[in-house]
Amino acid sequence: MSVDPAFLGRREIDTSDEMERLGFLIGEQLGAGDLLVLTGPLGAGKTTFTRGLAEGLGVRGPVQSPTFVIARTHPSLVGRAPLVHVDAYRLGSAAELDDLDIDFARSVVVIEWGREMASAIADEWWDIEIERPVGGAEGIADEDLDADAARFVVIERVAA
Repeated sequence: MSVDPAFLGRREIDTSDEMERLGFLIGEQLGAGDLLVLTGPLGAGKTTFTRGLAEGLGVRGPVQSPTFVIARTHPSLVGRAPLVHVDAYRLGSAAELDDLDIDFARSVVVIEWGREMASAIADEWWDIEIERPVGGAEGIADEDLDADAARFVVIERVAA
């Protein structure tokens, strides 16, 4: 895993531009075989983070949520590993993820909603959790939520 350990830990991200920038800085460091698992509620910024990561990797865009296609492959424009962006929300098991026939060894793979499946497909990965305010939490009403409210990003390196 090639990401600088300085990225580990918890940080506050105030805007979507900052989220994209964090993804870009991490994406610049990634290489074939790297796996990132993104977790967070709807609208937390998982795809925004991945959009920046894709730019840092130098892959063809646009990066959009793969919710309905489950996985999108973005080939490199600069001779690096392709990005495979997976939305595992509708997958029932790691076996279904395996059925997608992803080349984990030769790609950088980002899996949204894949925390429960990661240990079945890799020995190590970067676990990235994005927290955002949600209605009903700490007295916050749904109508008071701001789409650009600060997020907290927790990055950990995990070994199975």
